[in-house]
Amino acid sequence: MEPRSAGALGRGFPYTLKTLCYIEVFEDGTVSHGRDTGTYERARSGKSRLLAVWPGEWASHLFTIDDLDEYARAHGLVHDEERTGLADHEHVVRWELDPSEDKPMGTYITIRVHLDCGCSIHDRRVFAQHMREQQGWEINTTGGWGGTSGPGYYLRARRKSLTTS
Repeated sequence: MEPRSAGALGRGFPYTLKTLCYIEVFEDGTVSHGRDTGTYERARSGKSRLLAVWPGEWASHLFTIDDLDEYARAHGLVHDEERTGLADHEHVVRWELDPSEDKPMGTYITIRVHLDCGCSIHDRRVFAQHMREQQGWEINTTGGWGGTSGPGYYLRARRKSLTTS
């Protein structure tokens, strides 16, 4: 029985699902699990074949990762503006302390972020990476979005990493 095609599901395949188990089969038959920085390049060059087990409630399903471009976009190896909402440029960003923040001197604070460059945040992990590289900010990528309602994005950030807007 051949594995199902992840590529056939397009964006419906959960490449970043935490319970997804990646299996890499090398040319010599050696098998490893998980993924590292070289997984994509080895699979792309034909030095290995990448598979994934998608666990379900009653059964697990084996898929071949046959759309390596989609895999790379999902894992942020290749920028994908449609998936992330973020153009690949220097973002024009301003921030303010969320008025509901009850510990403004805490290590992490809730801030309201405005993207004046026209981008939107669909993937907090990618936005955090952009802000780390561009502004030196440390944005929390776990937990909820935080904050109250209103315009902008409510995020948790390490207070000492923020520069005055």
